Amino acid sequence: MLKRSLLSLIFLAFVCTSFSQNIQSPETFLGYKLGSQFTPHYKIVEYFRYIAQASKNVKLVQYGTTNEGRPLIAVFIASDENIGRLEEIRKNNLALAGIEEVAGEEVAGEKVAGGSSSGVTTRTATATPNTATTSAPVICWLSYNVHGNEPASSETAMQVLFELVDASNTQVHAWLKNTVVVIDPCLNPDGRERYVNFYNSVRGAVPDANPSSREHAEPWPGGRINHYYFDLNRDWAWQTQKETQARMVLFTKWLPQIHVDYHEQGYNAPYYFAPAAEPFHKDITAWQREFQTTIGKNNAKYFDQSGWLYFTKQEFDLLYPSYGDTYPIYSGSIGMTYEQGGISAGLAVVMRTGDTLTLADRIAHHRATSLSTIEMASAYAQKLVDEFKKFYDNSRTNPPGEYKTYIIPNDNSDKMNALTKLLDRNGIEYGFGLKSTVTGYNYITAKTEQYNVAAADMVISAYQPKSVLLHVLMEPKTFVADSNTYDITAWSLPYAYGVKAYGVKEQFKPTVPTLNTLNPQVSANPHAYAYVSAWQSVNDVKFLAALLKKGIKVRYSEKPFEAAGKKFSAGSLLITRAGNDFMGFDQEVTQTAASFNHGLTPLNSGFVENGADLGSDIIRYIHQPRVMLVTGDGVSAEAMGEVWHFFEQQINYPITLVRYKDLTRTRLSDFDVAIFPDGNYEDFPSDKLENWVHDGGKLIAIEGAVAQLVDKKGFDIKKKEDKKDDKADDKKLPAIINLYGEREKDAIRTSVPGAIYKINLDNTHPLGFGLPEYYYSLKLSDDIYDYLGDNDWNVGTIKKEGYVSGFVGQKSKEKINDGLLLGVQSMGRGTVVYMVDDPIFRSFWENGKLLLSNAVFMVGE
Repeated sequence: MLKRSLLSLIFLAFVCTSFSQNIQSPETFLGYKLGSQFTPHYKIVEYFRYIAQASKNVKLVQYGTTNEGRPLIAVFIASDENIGRLEEIRKNNLALAGIEEVAGEEVAGEKVAGGSSSGVTTRTATATPNTATTSAPVICWLSYNVHGNEPASSETAMQVLFELVDASNTQVHAWLKNTVVVIDPCLNPDGRERYVNFYNSVRGAVPDANPSSREHAEPWPGGRINHYYFDLNRDWAWQTQKETQARMVLFTKWLPQIHVDYHEQGYNAPYYFAPAAEPFHKDITAWQREFQTTIGKNNAKYFDQSGWLYFTKQEFDLLYPSYGDTYPIYSGSIGMTYEQGGISAGLAVVMRTGDTLTLADRIAHHRATSLSTIEMASAYAQKLVDEFKKFYDNSRTNPPGEYKTYIIPNDNSDKMNALTKLLDRNGIEYGFGLKSTVTGYNYITAKTEQYNVAAADMVISAYQPKSVLLHVLMEPKTFVADSNTYDITAWSLPYAYGVKAYGVKEQFKPTVPTLNTLNPQVSANPHAYAYVSAWQSVNDVKFLAALLKKGIKVRYSEKPFEAAGKKFSAGSLLITRAGNDFMGFDQEVTQTAASFNHGLTPLNSGFVENGADLGSDIIRYIHQPRVMLVTGDGVSAEAMGEVWHFFEQQINYPITLVRYKDLTRTRLSDFDVAIFPDGNYEDFPSDKLENWVHDGGKLIAIEGAVAQLVDKKGFDIKKKEDKKDDKADDKKLPAIINLYGEREKDAIRTSVPGAIYKINLDNTHPLGFGLPEYYYSLKLSDDIYDYLGDNDWNVGTIKKEGYVSGFVGQKSKEKINDGLLLGVQSMGRGTVVYMVDDPIFRSFWENGKLLLSNAVFMVGE
């Protein structure tokens, strides 16, 4: 049989309705040509399920559901020889990595077409890979449509699946002899449906290619993001979202050798594929760099033959660890991003060049790179498997980075639990305790110090399969070879989680793999005068929220005190019988605490041993706040989504979403707290807000919302003036001010693409309760403000030595010092809270969640 070129396959497959009398093509099944309209998610799922039933070479997994209840699916395509032994192939692949699954908490189940359901675990353990064979199929994983308004790739997924099972496609079948292909047709169904429903609701009988047409202008919030407005392509490592959590269970069970993340970009841009742009993280291996180029050249071959424009080595770097290309790379894969021009293109759009880009064009381009990638996976299958094993062999025996052991002191069990949950989800091994004193880098003081490791302290050895990912997530300072990067440049977990840590250059093994801890036991005490709860973590916030929703009155102590032989810090919660004297009070409080594994201390008297008694005026009553969150045009959807998700999914406290354009007719007196997230607000209603605050309201302004209050009547916040050079002669200008060719380098002098700063925190103020005298803030801009006046509170301030990690342009670095980042202003009977940086960025900045909770529940009471 004559061998057909891949290019022939691309065009023939695209115009034909079916290659097989037995299996229907997408066009036959759907009743329309791919590219002529957008396919709703349910029909994509129906087609994938149809193929899984019709083809003996396909098995389908439903690995989860979205927030809106849509199924998340993936299919495995393999040869006749391999399809029946997928579980054997999977386990062998994990054994090559030295990973052995162990019993643990079940996170998600599988529903496998033609197979059985199987539970999955959250913990892994290092295994000896002696029993694994490298004579195994390569695993090539294609992930489509993580951004909902980049919809062409889900259409592509159906065509690629059909070509892989088409009985007449002998070349593809040859690839499948040594390749298992995994297709996830849509990582973000909720966002995609938001976009598709919008487009279908505004399009005419014929697509309007004019860029000014309304069908090319998505309304807020757009389809890019998921239900809670999170960017799922920034969530791979943090796994804060339901879709990511479910997908990563499946992904870490397989660990493919190749992973491609399919995207679209602005419709005027040519196609992008690997090799990627600098900066590359220094832990990326020479082979991972090299094979990106190998695949890129194969993609280029087919694009050259078709005359399609493309670019490589620009814009899309490999640094931030939570992308769909970098996370797989740090897990041993060849991770790549492919970007087709097409955002807001609809079914057709006229580009700047005058050419018309159609959905059919976009599908054809994505299909070409899909088939090209599978082709190269098959051609290099043995090398890919060998290098995968080598990656993990090196991880276990020669881990990267200066530090070979990380010690996390267990000063806060709730924060420790949050960190262990993240490590578990990423398959990172850890244990507890050392019978030793270590010398290591103290993340807090930035000095080398001795530390006596306690039995409950976490010990993480770098000698483990996931050592590369561990190093990337834990390194205190990330090396950035090229500062012109696509995303944040600092994310070290100890700073994000607000935990102490030591990096130790020697290898240590923990004494025990798990920590046996007993849940706090608090019995109802009918003679208790009050119950005391700590206030130092998000778990404490959940407990408070639960009490308030039940109508239980709660107070807090404004200052530390001692009672019942214990010391309690400022912010400690007090649930007194006074005001709560109802039948079953003790049982209600203690059972609520037990539901959160939350400790309580019963007090038999309001007379304390040190500090103020429980009837003192420094014991403040916490009113149950009615909280409003501003949404809509002008508001950053992702910033707003963080707050929305925090209230609904994390602390389970009611919050009302109010559109910004409706504020003028909103009765603000219905709310006690108004949260304004980051945004570019037009016609900011500062006068109305000032009156509401004067009457007792609490305004929380975050990031760009702070700037809206500068120079507004009644608000004390002022931008910090840039220092002027007294020696500068404004009349004497250089012959050339800036070189056009250096414009990108000039721009980054004022760039802050996500850097960590250590700020001084007044933790005697309610905004700082539960936190130490410092706070690590993730700065996304060089915004800084003048100190507030004598009648206000400068809670979080920064000095010259505040910089910790991440890239900051020289001009911005000079600017970010000696100013305000967290402030509180009293205004009449109300309060204004200024938060210059995002305290809960992407919901992985765990330490800021208590800060935001303080602003909502504690400040101004």
